[in-house]
Amino acid sequence: MSNSGEDNSNNGADRIITHETVYDRLYEAIISGRFEPGKSLTIRGLAEEFGVSPMPIREAIRRMVALGALEMRSTRRVTVSAMTEERFREIVETRTLLEPEIAAKAMPNVTPELLGKLQAIDDEISDAMERGDPDAYSVKNREFHFTLYKAAGSPIMLRLVESIWLQFGPFMRIVVGRLGSSLVVDQHVNAMEAIKNNDEEALREAIRLDIYDGMDRIGQELLGHSSQD
Repeated sequence: MSNSGEDNSNNGADRIITHETVYDRLYEAIISGRFEPGKSLTIRGLAEEFGVSPMPIREAIRRMVALGALEMRSTRRVTVSAMTEERFREIVETRTLLEPEIAAKAMPNVTPELLGKLQAIDDEISDAMERGDPDAYSVKNREFHFTLYKAAGSPIMLRLVESIWLQFGPFMRIVVGRLGSSLVVDQHVNAMEAIKNNDEEALREAIRLDIYDGMDRIGQELLGHSSQD
């Protein structure tokens, strides 16, 4: 009896791990722009690609639909949510409200070790820009932001920011891929300087300018106008 109970417990843990692992993989695929917006995805196709049963895929999709990252087209098909004027403007407004604040909240918790890590990430961003490598740039740009934001110790704000990044990440990857990462302006230099000077307002402004710069590229390329028009 005890062995049976132990096995059931382990199976339950395995199911939890499988569901979270599948969710994390789908999250990474969407936020990194691996799935082109508008392209139809199926539960069966994703299950085959991830090497799992349809059940954890279905649950991960449900969570992504709730976050606005995916749109349900039918019971078996979903797409990456389209970028509309309304969605674009709300993303810009929400990002400029939340991200400068979570960055400022992180500042008191930035240790010399964390500052060194941020600098190393930014150096990798610079290398990616020089190589014209959009994939490396996209990954490292996101790593820079979330390494800083996680230091705020504000899990609710962090989840909100993550949900917003899920909604524009695929489009940022498309735009960087089209225009080339060598054309991107590295606004992180100002953010690093603000952190070193313990200047919260300068950090807020650096993050705000970074957001406008990135969202301008999406707006101009996909909608024909900047984020502030």
